[in-house]
Amino acid sequence: MLKQEAFKILFVCTGNICRSPTAEGVFAAKVRDAGLEKHVQMDSAGTHGFHVGEAPDPRTQRAAKKRGYELMDQRARQIGKEDFQNFDLILAMDWENHAALQQMAPRQFHHKIKLLMSFATEHESAVVPDPYYGGPDGFELVLDYVEDAATNLVDFVRRRMAQKAAA
Repeated sequence: MLKQEAFKILFVCTGNICRSPTAEGVFAAKVRDAGLEKHVQMDSAGTHGFHVGEAPDPRTQRAAKKRGYELMDQRARQIGKEDFQNFDLILAMDWENHAALQQMAPRQFHHKIKLLMSFATEHESAVVPDPYYGGPDGFELVLDYVEDAATNLVDFVRRRMAQKAAA
């Protein structure tokens, strides 16, 4: 039996200090809870290099920590050309980042780019709104949306792994 490669997911927002590190941290916790950490790898990046090397925004870290997620070891990075080949799924937080990713990606990788909220079932928003210029409620809303989508994303990964194992 061949060893199954890890399923790799990249979460992307603008600067990689609010939404995408939150998504990475929440998803990592859900993957651990599901016992899938040997089968799934994740990372986050920004479409822009505004904050490369910085930790997530302190407000993001505070909101996440209140819900039991630890983000302080993450560091912002900008998406690179190699990411489009290396990741199986690239999840944008909003339409602007989705469009930027489509422009950056070689055509053969466009199918990998989706909106994170396409996995949500409890919230009807198509996008995770950027909380950067708002108050604390925005960071809580990001967590609500990301937790919803991440739960269903774990189920998607399980199904994908079962399909690959059966093939």
